[in-house]
Amino acid sequence: MIQDPGPADSASLALAGELGGTVTVASWLHRRGFTAGEPLSRWLDPRLANLTTPDAMADLPAAVERLAFAIGRKEPIAIFGDYDCDGITSAAILTEVVRALGGTVTPLVASRFEGGYGFSSEALEKVRATGATLLVTCDCGSSDHERLESARRLGIDALVIDHHLVPEEALPVRAFLNPHRPECGFPEKGLASCGLALVVASALRRRLGSTLDVRAWLDLVAVGTIADVAPLVGDNRALVRRGLEVLSQGARVGLAALAMNGAGGRSRAWSSEDVSFQIAPRLNASGRLTDPRISLDVLLERDATRAWELAGELEELQRRRREIQKVMCDEAERDIASQGYVDDPALVLARASWHPGIVGIVAGRVASRHRKPTVVFALEGQRGKGSVRGPAGFRLHDALVACRGELERFGGHQAAAGVEVRVDRLERFRAAWNDACAAQLEANPPAPAPGPDVRLDERDELARVLRDLERLEPCGHQNPAPLLYIPAVEVLSARDLKGHLKLELRVRGERLSGFAPERGSDGAGLVGRSMAIAGRLKRDHFRGGPLPEVLVEAW
Repeated sequence: MIQDPGPADSASLALAGELGGTVTVASWLHRRGFTAGEPLSRWLDPRLANLTTPDAMADLPAAVERLAFAIGRKEPIAIFGDYDCDGITSAAILTEVVRALGGTVTPLVASRFEGGYGFSSEALEKVRATGATLLVTCDCGSSDHERLESARRLGIDALVIDHHLVPEEALPVRAFLNPHRPECGFPEKGLASCGLALVVASALRRRLGSTLDVRAWLDLVAVGTIADVAPLVGDNRALVRRGLEVLSQGARVGLAALAMNGAGGRSRAWSSEDVSFQIAPRLNASGRLTDPRISLDVLLERDATRAWELAGELEELQRRRREIQKVMCDEAERDIASQGYVDDPALVLARASWHPGIVGIVAGRVASRHRKPTVVFALEGQRGKGSVRGPAGFRLHDALVACRGELERFGGHQAAAGVEVRVDRLERFRAAWNDACAAQLEANPPAPAPGPDVRLDERDELARVLRDLERLEPCGHQNPAPLLYIPAVEVLSARDLKGHLKLELRVRGERLSGFAPERGSDGAGLVGRSMAIAGRLKRDHFRGGPLPEVLVEAW
């Protein structure tokens, strides 16, 4: 039974009148604690002018001075990014900005298959081969003390730009920019590394007295921030809102090619959901299956023909990734059932046949389906490389710290992490992981799945509600799109579409397309029924125009 949030109250009606908008969205805003006034206006219309000044960011002046010195001396600089979207976009931002300011840069990117996550020994050798005397790491480095110390001994200064959790031991670097450092007074702790890279770029521009407009790189900030599931509140909200506008203009030929591939050839304004499901998976596909340099190259490419070629390569990698992922997810579910893991408080799954680049996606799918902290390993020889995901709010890093004695290596943050284990210690890790997760779950039981946020008001047309909902963008982590309760929906048709359920609905005389992911077999007996649904209203780009579609979560 779906919980009805109830009708709009008088305060919601008053707010709708003041905003000149729909009762539905005004009711959602009221339930979130908003009232008419300047705070709500700023939230609905976030501006770059209101971004937090970075004056309190630890080591920012030192990083800028070292970069400015290197640019002035034409010193060779290596910029090294991690292999995911945040690392790649961060590296692309700083590469282009430093080059635009007159610097000499060699961009590099980590590889899952040659050194793995972070600044590895293999990565250090790549940096050394460039002849660089200044290294900038992007989205990695916070835990890479040994390799950074080796770089220092080789005469390579290092600047670390990262947002992952910070160990107690000091880093042997010239500057360490990470808002999670205890001594960092910068209040916006939710910035992804690409946002931090833009902060550095802006400060460097000012230091050199340049008129370079760093807003041109906001498209990359939007992609990296959304892909890394950073909170879309505070400064991130303004950065991503403006970044999506820059992305939609299509000036960066590589992203334009990726966007057109992901949209099936349609150009349009892009949303945070589009980045999550169309652009980010394609940028991540290369790092999952082969050389992530392809994704960095497509972002840096200025020739449209070459950009389309690279985008085509990523499209093919994305297709292969989907095929591998389906096999792995099916096998994971069979293992849970056959090995008796279904009653465990947490899950550890491992196979030698699994692809190390896909384990993160599989861990996320399993954790979401079973609502349990999940580790998925790809085994190779005597080692296993894995990814960790969990239900919303579960502190994965804390649980891993409790199991660190059974692990070779781990890193990440509370929402996602990477791990390495010896095969002969896998069962010991499974026991430790179950114990650590059980203790955390006992102390902090998971919250029940949330019900609908607001009822679709009978006075509102669907198209007007959709327009008002789009003013709430960007939606995502810590700012989810409202989950609507829609009573008395008539089901006109229901069909299985490649495992998903495609619906045609009627709501108060209006036709509405519906889509329920991964529920293609659940449509039997729905046609002709009248029922309540919970779902998120979005624009139906496949039918075009202003037509709305509901992403159905429950009925």
